[in-house]
Amino acid sequence: MNLLKSIFISSFMTALVAALGLAAWRLFQLPSDAAWWGTVIAAGVPMVFFARLFLAPIARTEASLWWMPALGVVGTLVAVALGGFALPAAIALGLAALSLIYTQWYSRFAHREAGVLAVGRGLPPFELEDIEGRVLRSGDLTGKPALWMFFRGNWCPFCMAQIREVAAQYRTLAARGVEVFLISPQPQDHTVDLAKRFDVPMRFLTDRDNRAAACLGILAENGLPLGMQALGYDSDVPMPTVFITSSGGRVVYSDLTENYRIRPEPAEFLAALDRAGI
Repeated sequence: MNLLKSIFISSFMTALVAALGLAAWRLFQLPSDAAWWGTVIAAGVPMVFFARLFLAPIARTEASLWWMPALGVVGTLVAVALGGFALPAAIALGLAALSLIYTQWYSRFAHREAGVLAVGRGLPPFELEDIEGRVLRSGDLTGKPALWMFFRGNWCPFCMAQIREVAAQYRTLAARGVEVFLISPQPQDHTVDLAKRFDVPMRFLTDRDNRAAACLGILAENGLPLGMQALGYDSDVPMPTVFITSSGGRVVYSDLTENYRIRPEPAEFLAALDRAGI
């Protein structure tokens, strides 16, 4: 299933660019062929959505994004009204369908059981690496309360925005004695580059071969968008996951989102710390 999603998201992006480019070219060649404006609407709306994710720090969206496929339908109706059910309308309708698939299928994970990350359980043993390549055991990281964030990689705009939010709360967390661990399976050089962006002493760690993610039951095999492997990323990624442990490694909070576009607000972390008396 994840492999299909990996192929889908890359194909969706390609289709948006191709459709928008074709529509622009046809309108440039024959401005009177106004039906192509319907295709521009159907392709342009999701393109603006994705562009905004990379240009602005957006850590979460509404769950349904109903307006994206709805505006694709509007684009289809515009194309039909201006040119009948011809190529512009067919492309717009296809993009509306792809937008619906993105919002209702691609974005969502299957139901996630808390498993080993259930509140009250102790962390199982696993290993991570710091940015110097030193191996760290989970038991060595539980001497203080800690916020753990498993993120997919620098390529994920929601993950980057969420890390930015945590960085903004770092002093508040540090005042409570809470360490912050940010963990991904991406190559070390990507992690080093990310660590340089933030002027706070959060700990950026590497989950080599996703072994920790597999141990914690949060691994999404083939979860990387197809083609990103060319940038050095592994095909398998962790599902976005945040949990908090008390001193000694007992889980006091966990968020296992079932939609990669829905992330917990930083206020949830502080509330969880209050409940745990940290």
